[in-house]
Formats: sequence, structure tokens, C-alpha cells
Amino acid sequence: MANAVALSVFNSLLSSIADEMGAVLVRTGLSPNIRERRDLSCAVFDAEGQMVAQAAHIPVHLGAMPASVQAVQSLAPFAPGDIVVLNDPYLGGSHLPDVTMVSPVFGAGRRRRLIGYVASRAHQSDIGGMTPGSMPPAARELLQEGLVIPPVRLFQAGRLNEDVLRLILRNVRTPQERRGDFEAQFAAQRLGERRLVELASRFGAGALARRMSELLAYAERLTRVRLRSIPAGTYEFEDVMDDDGFSPEPVPIRVRLTIAEGSVTADFTGSSAQRDGSVNAVAAVTRSAVYYAVFCLVGEDAPLNAGCFRPVEVVLPEGSIVSPAPGHAVSAGNVETSQRIVDTVLGAFAGALPAVVPSASSGSMNNILIGGYDSTRARPFSYYETLGGGSGAGPNRPGLNAMHTHMTNTLNTPIESIESTYPLRVLEYSLRRGTGGRGAHAGGDGLRRSYEFLTPAEVTLITERRKHRPWALQGGEPGETGANSLRRPDGSSQSLPGKATFSVAPGDVVVVETPGGGGWGRAP
Repeated sequence: MANAVALSVFNSLLSSIADEMGAVLVRTGLSPNIRERRDLSCAVFDAEGQMVAQAAHIPVHLGAMPASVQAVQSLAPFAPGDIVVLNDPYLGGSHLPDVTMVSPVFGAGRRRRLIGYVASRAHQSDIGGMTPGSMPPAARELLQEGLVIPPVRLFQAGRLNEDVLRLILRNVRTPQERRGDFEAQFAAQRLGERRLVELASRFGAGALARRMSELLAYAERLTRVRLRSIPAGTYEFEDVMDDDGFSPEPVPIRVRLTIAEGSVTADFTGSSAQRDGSVNAVAAVTRSAVYYAVFCLVGEDAPLNAGCFRPVEVVLPEGSIVSPAPGHAVSAGNVETSQRIVDTVLGAFAGALPAVVPSASSGSMNNILIGGYDSTRARPFSYYETLGGGSGAGPNRPGLNAMHTHMTNTLNTPIESIESTYPLRVLEYSLRRGTGGRGAHAGGDGLRRSYEFLTPAEVTLITERRKHRPWALQGGEPGETGANSLRRPDGSSQSLPGKATFSVAPGDVVVVETPGGGGWGRAP
């Protein structure tokens, strides 16, 4: 068995493959969503489909991706050069715009033994459906959200299946941009394949498999040791979503954490039943949010791989907001409900670790999607962005301002990129001073971003914490809620709901104001 130093070196070698795949995607992606925001994730898996390494990309992607690799394995046997594509949320996807590609990787030599898989997931700015951007809050079923792609070979033995690609591109609003982003994923996949083959050639396929297995076991041991340092017991917490986009009633999420003997069970019994709207979070997304919250508390030095997940059990009531029946709409569940699941799990952990857990962050990815026809550039366009907010303060520090927190890890799109690519003008991009909750340590402030439209367009907002403030701990004050509004050229203004799709005309301005984070401790 390798020692900790050898395992650390090997973990770095595997992680560097995922890092380099991500760099290729960023450098070659066509859309600002890939090139600038870096809405993508890459990971490496062993021959059994267990995640052994990942890049520091997007938690909601990476925690759910193993289920996609498992779904892909149903197509075996594979041949060298195969690439499988899928986006079905009920088969390990997160929501339909997140398109996953998985490559089985074979070692060199005559035997061509399967040595593992490499995978990438990239958010496509449109994948069809009712509205530009493919995240319609009015959707009641998955098919209304966009094109559903089951696991299918996009490359077969190294040859692109043009029929499959043509079918996908015929069902999206911006086919040229989508093809450019797909080709960036192809390049990332091929790079990952080469690097994993090089690693197997350097150490031997057998040694590679052993080191992968040892890394998983090492991560599991470290996670169990850290879980044993948390006081054993049962801890409960409840938080709510503002609404489901149809009914104004809040959507409760409840968790009961049981910590014992180096393991933790997160039981969501008592959470809301599945909803008509798109706030349902598929099981893979809920597990991803739980894994993330656990790892934040116990995994600082552990390799982040499937071994970390082994001590974590997640109990999900079927037909609930955290595990809907197949066919329900789920696009907002990935981006918004995942955030609230993290808030709920961390709130429960605060009962066990009151001097460790921070207050709630903004609790929303503050999604804005805009689409239409750009007459100046003579092409359709589809813009997607998530906006940061205030992070929650902790026992040792204040919250940070205007940050992407928890299940998102993207960047904001630079104003120059927006205005040079889309018929939009950004009028304001500023901090919302004082929106972080007061406390011994103050919560971070949210931000304000204003978009002026230069052409008619359709806009979708999917936001949260517009009604219920991010909670605080140890006597701090909650963060301020966010707000959305529409200003007309005549100076009139109207408040917008947290989840809505509406049309705009040239000169209209949409303003998105994001929530602040909760304060921690009583203010002096």
C-alpha cells in the first residue's frame, strides 16, 4: 500500500488531468458562458465508474456526475474512441442545459484494457424547450424544458455520428454556438483520454488501478476520522424556498442528520411533496448538495473523490421536492433548490458545531436568461448568467461581498464580453451596501446588475430569497432579501416576481438585486 505522500502525488497527477481538460474547454469554448463564466466541470473515473479525481469546478455538477457515468456504463461494451453524450436529469444529469460527455479510456498495447473514464459537463446556453435558455419556470414537465438526451454514442470508435449531432442542433435556438461549445468538449475529452493513457503507460495499468483504489480508501478513512470528531447525535433543521413559481406558498425542506461512528445519515423525510413547477431537485442533485456540505466540514485535506461519499447516506422520500418522480420539471431544482438543501444541511450541522458553521449565504444563483434575434449581427442569441450575492459570516471572519457561493463556482461575465456579444447594455454593476446582516461578523453584501435591451427579447428570471431572508447564527441578523424589477423608457417601474418569463422591448431595463449573507454573532 502506498504511503500518504505517494497517494498525494498520485492524486495530483489524476487531478491535473481534470484541470487540463477544464483549461481546454475554457480556451476553446465559443460561448461566453463557457469561455468567460466557466460554467463547466471535469472529472476522472476508474474502470468501475467511481470518481477518483476532479477539478475545482462546480459542486452541483461534480457531485451528480458519477450517476451519469453509471448510466453510460449500460451501453458497454465500448471501443476506443467512443464518446457518449447525455443530459437526462433522471440519469445523473443536473438539468437539461448541462450536457455531459463521457469517454471510456483504454490502455495502450494489444490488450486495450479499460482503465477508466473521463467526463466533462458544460452548461449549454440553450437546449430547446419553451423559452430561450431552456429553464422555463412555467414548465410542468421535463419535456417542456428542452431536448432530453439519453446516453447515446456521439462518437463511435473515433468517428463522429453526424446524424446524432445534427438531431441535437436542430432542436436548439443557437446551433452554431452550440456546435462550437460541443467541439470544445470533444477536445477536452480527447485530451483527458490521452493523459490517462500516458499515466497508465508510465506506471502500468495494474498499478494505476491499485493507486486509484487506494486513493478512494484513503479519502474514506480521512472522512470517517473527521466525522468521528463531530459530536454524535441527531440534529434537525428546516428551511424554505420562497415558492415554486406557480403557488405563492413556501416550499419546506427538512433534514434530520444522524452522526454516529464515523458516518452521517441525512434524512429528508418531511420535506415538501414534488411541485408542479421546476423547483424539483432530482436525487443526484440532492445527494450532490449533501456531499458538498459534508465535505465543507470534514474534507479540507482529503482527496475529493467517491471515497468521501461512502460514509454519507442520504434518505430521500420518493415523489418529493428532493426526489421527484421521473418526468417532472427540474431546471430550477438544480440551481436554486440545491442551494436551499445546502442551507438546510449546514443549518443542521450548526447544532453539532455551533462554533464552526457559518450563517446562510445569499441562497440563490440569481439566474437570468435572455434570448431573441440580434438584428445587428443577423443571428439568434441566447444569454445565460448566474449572479453572486453575499456570503454568510462565520465565527472567524465576515462574509464576502458579491460572491458565487456553495453549489455554484462560476465567474460573472465581464461587461465588455456581454456588450460585444449580445444586443444588451449593462447600465449598472455595483454592490448593495448594507444588505449583509449585522453581527459580530457582518454578512457579505449582495450586488445590483442592470441590463438595458437594444432589441426585443424574452427574459426569464429564476431567483430565490426574495421573500425569506438568509438566516443568521449566534445572535447575528439575517441578510437582506433580493429584488427584481423592470423599468420602462417612460420612467415607470414595476416589481418582478422571483420566477418569471416576460417580453421586453428596446429601451427596457431589467434590474437584478441579489441577497446579502447572514451575520454571525451579536453586533457589539
